[in-house]
Amino acid sequence: MTSFKFKLWRGIGAAAVLAAAACGPTEPAKDANAGAEAPAPAAAPAPAGGEQGEAGAASAYAGVRGAQLTALRLQHLKGFVLIAQRVAQGGAGDEAAALVGQGVLEVYDHAPAAEFAGLDIAPVRAAAGDAAQIDAALAAITAASAPVETDHAALAARMADIAAGLYQGVVQPDFVDPIEYQHSLGAALAARDALVAGEAGLKAKNAAAYDAALAELNRLVALWPQTTPAATPAGARDVLAAASRVRLALYPFL
Repeated sequence: MTSFKFKLWRGIGAAAVLAAAACGPTEPAKDANAGAEAPAPAAAPAPAGGEQGEAGAASAYAGVRGAQLTALRLQHLKGFVLIAQRVAQGGAGDEAAALVGQGVLEVYDHAPAAEFAGLDIAPVRAAAGDAAQIDAALAAITAASAPVETDHAALAARMADIAAGLYQGVVQPDFVDPIEYQHSLGAALAARDALVAGEAGLKAKNAAAYDAALAELNRLVALWPQTTPAATPAGARDVLAAASRVRLALYPFL
């Protein structure tokens, strides 16, 4: 079993900038009171919350306000539980428990509880390598997310940015970091989960664009063919390019 260690998330700022540059204009500013995103200041300080737990994650939160901030916090946490679920299915229960614990520490513990829409955190804290416990944690997050007015396309785009940013720390000159690999895969799974959750509304707006975006998210997730890195994992440039294509596909909604 890979020994668990707390890691800092690296590189999200660069990934977000490159992704936006590759895809053209960024998401338009929207009414924060309606649960959408507000424009970020030119040099916004890191928000006070779980995104500070990993270096550069503030870039994914920049300009997000109101209900959309709650949606991003919940989806960010959900990514840890989604990768834990996959790891547990492979028989690594201790690793799965550690991944859930890392998510609670990084995303939930340092942010105001009010920004999690009344999330019942107890089932999440209790989740270990047992499938029923992980299912209960996912159900708690989904229940908290349900009443939140969410821009699912923007949420998917930001989670894809996080996945690409985290992956910048995976392939190093002399080693491959298995923890960063799992964290980035969790973010990619959460990106796809966010899009699927908004399927009905997005398809009503533009079914072809939705299908194209889902296809690109499937291609992004496929860059992690297993829960532990292969001898020659995908290159960071490949992941960043795939995340940029996700944003491009989502552009009709952003």
